[in-house]
Amino acid sequence: MKLNYLVLGTNDMAGSVKFYEALFDQSDVTQLMTTDRMTYWQGPDFTFAVAEPFDKEPATKGNGSMLGFTLDSNEEVTRLYNRALELGGTCEGEVMQRGPYFSAYVRDLDGNKLCFGAVATEAA
Repeated sequence: MKLNYLVLGTNDMAGSVKFYEALFDQSDVTQLMTTDRMTYWQGPDFTFAVAEPFDKEPATKGNGSMLGFTLDSNEEVTRLYNRALELGGTCEGEVMQRGPYFSAYVRDLDGNKLCFGAVATEAA
């Protein structure tokens, strides 16, 4: 079984698209399409989207929810963490070794929690 897609809610589509476009700008994740309420990106093994909620209620962050990105290197973990902060995201856990993983945690502009991680095989 593989994960098919993940959707995060947003209250500011333009701001969210700008955040994720800039975050993904040096990766293999590219914008696929936009509809009236959703923008989709395609990665090698998944689809990711931000959406204005269908019920027209405000989007809220999930308490306990988190989206994790597996990266190829410690440098890429550090780069994406720093890029997210430059784009207005907030720190939820600085870049560091955590058990067998080198990882960092941020929140996007809507408060959704993201993790960037790599199996530690090199020094940061």
